[in-house]
Amino acid sequence: MKQLDKKNNKPEANNRKKPLNKGLLFAGFCLVALVSFIAGTRQYEIQSYIHGILSTSNSRYDHLNVSSIQETYNVLKANFDGKLDTQKLIEGANRGLVEAAGDDFTTYLTTQQAKELEDDLNGEYGSGIGAQIATRNNLPTIVRVLPNNAAQRAGLQNGDQIIQINDEDVTKLPLDQVVAKILGEAGTTVKIEIMREGNRKQFSIKREKIDNPSVYSQVQDGIGILTISRFDNETGVLARAEAKKLVSKHIKGLILDLRGDGGGYLTGAVDVASLWLDDKVVVTQRHNGKVVETHKSKGDPILKNTKTVILVDQGTASASEILAGALRYYDKASLVGETTYGKGSVQGVFDLSYGGKLKVTLAHWYTPAGVNLSGNGLKPDSVVKLSPADLNKGIDPQLNTAKDILLK
Repeated sequence: MKQLDKKNNKPEANNRKKPLNKGLLFAGFCLVALVSFIAGTRQYEIQSYIHGILSTSNSRYDHLNVSSIQETYNVLKANFDGKLDTQKLIEGANRGLVEAAGDDFTTYLTTQQAKELEDDLNGEYGSGIGAQIATRNNLPTIVRVLPNNAAQRAGLQNGDQIIQINDEDVTKLPLDQVVAKILGEAGTTVKIEIMREGNRKQFSIKREKIDNPSVYSQVQDGIGILTISRFDNETGVLARAEAKKLVSKHIKGLILDLRGDGGGYLTGAVDVASLWLDDKVVVTQRHNGKVVETHKSKGDPILKNTKTVILVDQGTASASEILAGALRYYDKASLVGETTYGKGSVQGVFDLSYGGKLKVTLAHWYTPAGVNLSGNGLKPDSVVKLSPADLNKGIDPQLNTAKDILLK
C-alpha cells in the first residue's frame, strides 16, 4: 500500500475536488499556469501509514456479488453496434464502483493518473521555459519568471504579454493551449514573441527541465518573505535553509506565503512548523473518531521569536492549512487573505493487481484545537481580497497588509 500524503508513504495533506484543481494557484488569479506543466495546483493527498487500522488480508473483505455486472456486459456485447474495448469497460466499472462511495477524495486511478499525481507533488513538471503565466487584460501574460530557468536567462520579464508562439498568433487561444505550445521536449527550441511597454520583442528559447524548488525567499522593506508552493520531500530542509538566511539578515518580521499551496506530504508541513514550534502537537489523525497518529514538531525552532504573518487564500489546502492552523493556535502567527480551501482528510493509495490504483480516504486530520477543517477552512484574522484588477495593476493588497502588520 502507498499512502498519499503523497509519495513514498508519508503523511500528506492536500486535496481538493477536481473541479477546483485547475486555477487555484492564487485565488485572485484568473487562470494560472506554470509553463512547466501546471495549469493550477493539483490534488495532493496525505501519504502516511496509519498503523493498526489497515489490512490487505482477504479476511477483511466482504465478497461483492458482481453477477449483475457480468449480465450487463453480456447484454451489451450481444447487442452493441460497435467495437467494445474491454479494458476501458473494466476501468469504467471500477471507477463507477469507487465513485458510488460518495467521497470526493476516494477515487480510482489508472497507472498513468497515479504517476501524474506523484509527479505533481514532487515538482516533476517536464520541460518548458520556467515561467508562470496567467490571463491579464485578455492576453496570456507572464506573471512570474522562475529563477535559474531558461525564461530568466533569455530575458523574459514579469508583465510580458505573449503575442505569438512559433510565428502563430495566440492572443485568442485559451490559456491551456498557450501553455501546451510552449511545453516540449528538453533541448528543443520555442520561439516566443511578446509585447512589452508597447514594443514587440522576440525570444528563441531552448526548452529544459524546469527547476522549481518548493521554497524560495526574499527580503522586502526589511521583511523576510518565505514562499512555499507545495510540501514535497525536500520542503522541510529547504525551508530551514531559507529561514537561516533570513534570520542572518536581521529581518524585522516574516511573511509566510502559502497562497495557492495545495498541500503535499504532511511530514513537510510538520517539519516547517518546527521552525516556530518546539515539541508541540501540530496535527492528529483520527479513524472512526479515534486518534491513530499524533505528529509533533521537533528540532530547533529558529523562528520562534520572529513576528510572523501568514498569507492564505482559497488555494491554500491540506498540508498548508495544517501548518497555518498550528502556528495560529500557538500564537506564532496571524493570518491574512481569504478563507482557505478546507480539506481535512487523509488518503492512501493502494496498488491493484490488474494495474489500477485506488486512492481511499483513510482518516481525517485535526488541528491542535481539535478542529477538522473539511468544508470550512481557516478564516483569516484579516480578510483581504486580491482581485484580478489588483493583479493587472501589479499590486498585492494582501502582501501590503501583512507588511503593515509587521511594521507596526
